[in-house]
Amino acid sequence: MTSLLVYDGDCGFCTTSVNIARRRIKSRADMQPWQQLDLEALGLTEAACQESVQFRDRSGRWTSAGRAVATMLRESPRPWSWLGAFLSLPGISWLTEQIYRGVAANRHRLPGGTPACQL
Repeated sequence: MTSLLVYDGDCGFCTTSVNIARRRIKSRADMQPWQQLDLEALGLTEAACQESVQFRDRSGRWTSAGRAVATMLRESPRPWSWLGAFLSLPGISWLTEQIYRGVAANRHRLPGGTPACQL
């Protein structure tokens, strides 16, 4: 199964972040905006996708928010896989979630952000 990162295509910050990930991380995951997907077929809801990024790993398991970012990185080429493993460590994973939530809450203020990025 192909990994899939589902992000908010209406958010300039999210789209910019995904484009950077495509160029620099060279993730093997397919990256698609949720607005262009059949969410029901994927087992996702619009509310979940509006709240945070979603990631389906190669085994078909879904994660969201900071855990989704860490899992996507773990499935990427080195050195990114190492960073993903680090971000998934007990204690560090809690911090990863807090940082993700802080970034998500302020994405309209960050580079690439637009008024559409506000939750």
